[in-house]
Amino acid sequence: MNIDFTTVFFLLLLVCGVTLLCQRLRPLHLRGWNSWVDLSRVFFPVLVVVVLLRSFLVEPFRIPSESMLPTLRAGDFILVNKFDYGLRMPLLHHKLTRGADPRRGDVVVFRYPQKPSVTYIKRIIGLPGDRIHYRDDKLYIAVNGGDEQLIPVREQGTFRGASGAGGHGNIQLLEELPDGAGHSILHDPARGGMRRTARVRWVVPEGHYFVLGDNRHHSNDSRFWGFVPDDNLVGKAFIIWMHWNRKNGFSWKRIGLKL
Repeated sequence: MNIDFTTVFFLLLLVCGVTLLCQRLRPLHLRGWNSWVDLSRVFFPVLVVVVLLRSFLVEPFRIPSESMLPTLRAGDFILVNKFDYGLRMPLLHHKLTRGADPRRGDVVVFRYPQKPSVTYIKRIIGLPGDRIHYRDDKLYIAVNGGDEQLIPVREQGTFRGASGAGGHGNIQLLEELPDGAGHSILHDPARGGMRRTARVRWVVPEGHYFVLGDNRHHSNDSRFWGFVPDDNLVGKAFIIWMHWNRKNGFSWKRIGLKL
């Protein structure tokens, strides 16, 4: 999820637009120039539609890692709602409309705070004002200054990942129930991919969010690098529209799964 295709399409749109403007203001008849002008006439309206759709409505992303197992697998192609949290200026990311506030449990795509050119996908766990306590693989939340509450989980058996699932088969599948809305997470008793955090308690500042991967022991998330500013949010993931990876190929079963 590292290539910013919106920027690529915007630059192509700019090149086509400048080409058509130059031809209109001062027509040229140089070898090769007319062919480029003809291509610009064809692609300019297409690029306008693509840029508008990707900037303000929906944008596709591909999942490259397994940090969101079992919800998302490497090779899932998802669609992200770009307007729920407010419309933003392309490239500049400034908000044009306020939109709805993100909710606990939303699966969101965001620009990685330590390297904004890279996009991450995680689940929002902590909202502004919450106190988060993560200790011994248990999650506690004090909602907006209230009393600290252990977030309940229910056992769902053993997770048996698809062939080639990066060694994440045969680990515990749990249902986490923050605010009564459940989502599945993985617990790896061996803690194979878990790194020690420098702290176990956080207070989420205003305008920021605390995010975790569903594959708790194999996720680089807020436990290690802090909070996601609201300005870094790209949008809310809402559906899987395709699945393909090099090892296992195409999967019909993943198509249409809602997040």
